[in-house]
Amino acid sequence: MILHAGLVALRLGGRWKGALIEGPSGCGKSDLALRALEAGFRLVADDRVVAWTCDGALFGRAPANLHGLIEVRGLDVGRVPALGFCQVALVVRCGPAERLPDPETCEHLGVRLPRVAIQPLEASAPAKMRRALEWLGHGGEGAYQTGFATLSSSRPGGDSR
Repeated sequence: MILHAGLVALRLGGRWKGALIEGPSGCGKSDLALRALEAGFRLVADDRVVAWTCDGALFGRAPANLHGLIEVRGLDVGRVPALGFCQVALVVRCGPAERLPDPETCEHLGVRLPRVAIQPLEASAPAKMRRALEWLGHGGEGAYQTGFATLSSSRPGGDSR
């Protein structure tokens, strides 16, 4: 199956874990992927992802003619080192995000995955994606909320002292 999305990966626990970046055309998917590369991620695919399942997990790669290419809007299409494929551990939905969202999941090819909303053009977007992969993509879907709740203050608005 071909998905209109980007896929970047981070090495966690000795394995490459991928974040599938979804959203409408022009929303900032490639921009987020490009900035994620600067933050230590590796490109798997930009714009189109060939997705398949194996042993209950979702995997993705770039179509052969797009491997190692990323669009730099307003500049060109650039060649970057890319992974051949990776397991998808997290879905990033480009768009408005709630301050403290309830855990969310989505399904691709029968595989249920944790999903987070991230504003792709925010300066902190690559760091948020990294945190989400570390907290959601590396364990249970509730790890983010559980971990965040222990760090949050009991004061109204969640402000620290």
